Amino acid sequence: MTEQTVLIQTDQRGVATVTLNNPEKHNAFDDKIIEKLTAAFEHISKSKDVRVMILAATGKNFCAGGDLGWMKRMARYSYDENLQDSKILARMFKSLNFLTVPTIARVQGVAFGGGVGLVSCCDMAVAAPDASFSLSEVKIGLIPAVISPYVVAAIGQRASRRYFTTAERFDAQTALRMGLVSKVVEKEQLDQEIDKLTEALLANSPSAIVDAKQLVFDVAGREIDEELIELTCERIADIRVSVNGQEGLTAFLEKRKPTWSMV
Repeated sequence: MTEQTVLIQTDQRGVATVTLNNPEKHNAFDDKIIEKLTAAFEHISKSKDVRVMILAATGKNFCAGGDLGWMKRMARYSYDENLQDSKILARMFKSLNFLTVPTIARVQGVAFGGGVGLVSCCDMAVAAPDASFSLSEVKIGLIPAVISPYVVAAIGQRASRRYFTTAERFDAQTALRMGLVSKVVEKEQLDQEIDKLTEALLANSPSAIVDAKQLVFDVAGREIDEELIELTCERIADIRVSVNGQEGLTAFLEKRKPTWSMV
């Protein structure tokens, strides 16, 4: 295994790139990699200097899911040990899904099992045409339980009912139609496309982005009743009188860039 299995780099703009660096094993993760990823996501979420996070991988493949050696160890675990191990994995996915800054997955090659979970937890994903996906757990008598809340939220109940049970491999265009990925571009254009998304994000208010992302979580799936309407009215009133809200409105009226713009 590559010694540094998770790489973290942050540029001067505040764009952090977390890279899976275990290409010999197709960037499959084990308990040690899960621990490193969780620490990276939680650190970035708390950092005041990071505005965007990119999740990438070295080599031909994005992530083949769980490492075989790790899975062999789990097969010998008791129920309680498996439960504890699953909770550690769940913490990683939760920390990525609810990371405060916007997240972009850069996907090439295979994304299987937990790899699909990683893509689902990111706010957006750009994939190469050779990217392929599979929720393959049922092939070995398991189910995609820990990643299921995020995958169902990404591709919907109907598609989940199919791919959870058939374990079919599907391509990048199918992933695009289902909403798992945001765009499919040629492999050599992946970084260029991600740069476009990053620049769009860096032009916007960092605090408003955090609030806008949280807003999605707070309103998704809820009945549009008086309580929800009141919540949304309070949110816009709060941000209109905030420092960044005032700066944004003033800059717009004065036809200048706001102070937070990086582009």
